[in-house]
Amino acid sequence: MIYLGIDPGKSGAVAAIDERGHLVRLVRNDTTERDLFEAFCGFETENLAGVIERVGAMPKQGVASTFKFGVSYGFLRGCLIAAGVRFDEVTPAKWQSAMKCRSGGDKNVTKQRAQQLFPGVKVIHATADALLLAEYARRTMWRP
Repeated sequence: MIYLGIDPGKSGAVAAIDERGHLVRLVRNDTTERDLFEAFCGFETENLAGVIERVGAMPKQGVASTFKFGVSYGFLRGCLIAAGVRFDEVTPAKWQSAMKCRSGGDKNVTKQRAQQLFPGVKVIHATADALLLAEYARRTMWRP
């Protein structure tokens, strides 16, 4: 079984881990759309499940940045659907509570937790949430 964690937005990533919690694939969202779509491909869809973080516009966020974020979020949802991935949406509060890393907006909190759970991976701010979302999926989602 492969579990995907998708952190939408330009500074997010897509992480794939196996049923033992080992990293299989990690692709940052600041790559090309083709490379990002391929992060979802090459897996047997019956053994694939994922979660995408359900987020909306932020207070005081500009119109242009809100639009760009919405485009990225929609593109990633489209990738999941096109690749045949079963997925759920999860709010930051829900997955952060489950993963014991309520950040309150401090990315260092989630980065530190991701590094604890994935000690052999060089965790950066752009990949931390995707890794934690993938682990959340592994702990809470479908099993074959």
